[in-house]
Amino acid sequence: MRDFFQEQLEALRARSLDRHLREISSAQGPEIGVGSRRLINFSSNDYLGLANDPRLREAAIAAIGDFGVGAGASRLISGTQSPHLRLERALAKWKGSEAALCFSSGYAAALGTIPALVSKNDVVLLDKLCHASLIDGAKLSGAILRVFPHNHLGKLEGHLEWARRGYPGKRILIVTESVFSMDGDRAPLRELIELKKRFGTLLMLDEAHAVGVIGANGRGLAAAENLNEDVDVQMGTLSKALGASGGYIWGARNLIEWLINRARSFIYSTAPAPGVAAAALAAVNFLSSADGEERRLLLWKRIRLMQELLPGSGLNKKGAASSAIFPWIVGDAQAALDLASALQSEGFLVPAIRYPTVAKGSARLRIAVTASHDEDQIRSLCKAIKSLVAIS
Repeated sequence: MRDFFQEQLEALRARSLDRHLREISSAQGPEIGVGSRRLINFSSNDYLGLANDPRLREAAIAAIGDFGVGAGASRLISGTQSPHLRLERALAKWKGSEAALCFSSGYAAALGTIPALVSKNDVVLLDKLCHASLIDGAKLSGAILRVFPHNHLGKLEGHLEWARRGYPGKRILIVTESVFSMDGDRAPLRELIELKKRFGTLLMLDEAHAVGVIGANGRGLAAAENLNEDVDVQMGTLSKALGASGGYIWGARNLIEWLINRARSFIYSTAPAPGVAAAALAAVNFLSSADGEERRLLLWKRIRLMQELLPGSGLNKKGAASSAIFPWIVGDAQAALDLASALQSEGFLVPAIRYPTVAKGSARLRIAVTASHDEDQIRSLCKAIKSLVAIS
């Protein structure tokens, strides 16, 4: 068995696709400790700088004092504590939905929700660049899975016609993201909803990278485009802009009650720690406030500065920024690793992203801007990239 793993690892190394854990010796922030060094961090999804915010820390500490460290059981046994319900009520109010349900992670939310919506002989139509959790949830459901090219409405329409023709009376679920995690672009949500209505399907939208970033008070793309009522299932995360941990589903009360009864990753998992739920509630309350909106607008100032200064060359064409995510596409996996290493030598943490996270031949650096970055840090990164690219 050891020889088998050794052979497989050597095959990964030969293709520059092996991965290693990186120990971070500090709290998340615009600068973090990596080994004995302090690096400027452009790798984190902590878009609003809340992961180490004193409001969240104080809320977590208070909840631990009242409720202990662990929830002790699954939500349906004795694990549903007051912080969980307060958070779910706040999420629903913030989003303007009837109800919300929290999961231990965004991955668990996808894995539990999709098989609760569709099953054998139903059809799932999935954008090619959807997150692995959505792909795995679709596969686990047992439904017939078809993938359409990224944001290609014509191909999706063809798949919808095929599904209606070949599987009459069966449920069809379209799954996409509002902001795609590796490219940073947005889904054509209005047009997707038009197709959904025309073919009588369900639409599930993952707002993970839009929440806290897009729309008034960070309510996401659907809210920003006044389309909340037209999206059947909205998924989000507490782990990125909200600075905590976990995933959640927004929607109609009947949907949430159904998931409580049928989402296996919810039913059979110990409830999230009460301190984490309390910290997430503090983040939602902050985002709902004038100070939270000011923080979000500061993030967009930083995004626009990055858009202005990041050089455009080769595979990287300058265009209007859609999110806090800036992919710097290199192509070759080893070349991406080399560029990431060179940037680390210059004092920046921007890890290389390679297959299978992205397609073969599209290895990249994924630059994530946060409200906590100052202008000098952004200017320094862009200068370093421009210099390194010129040398190569």
